[in-house]
Amino acid sequence: MTHKVFSPQSRLRWLLYLMALHSVAVGVGLIVQIKPLMSFMGFSNIAQPFFPAQGGVFHVIMAGAYLLAGRNQQKYKCLIPFSIFVKTCATVFLFTYFLAFQSIPLILLSGVGDGLMAFLLFLFYRAAKKDSVITG
Repeated sequence: MTHKVFSPQSRLRWLLYLMALHSVAVGVGLIVQIKPLMSFMGFSNIAQPFFPAQGGVFHVIMAGAYLLAGRNQQKYKCLIPFSIFVKTCATVFLFTYFLAFQSIPLILLSGVGDGLMAFLLFLFYRAAKKDSVITG
């Protein structure tokens, strides 16, 4: 077994905590929609703020799921594959949207970021399962 700081469970926990922090930041940004910040990010004209705010609420809810899974990987183990699925879906959506509708650099960057999170989450989860702390 590896040193506790570098254990598979520790890596998985910290990744989930960082994902939660990221999701809260994105979620609050989408809910509040500060015009200069939104414009800087490439979204200068938001005609209807409801749908971005709805996406923000989803991000905050997912942050809660990441926190639960990070806090108790065994008890909330079903949230980890679900989170991999959500991040993979987000990646596909963001790349598709970037290529088909709006080539805003932040959309591409978000797709890369979500894809990286999904990939790392998959690797860390697999390693934690192999280390036999997460069963099932």
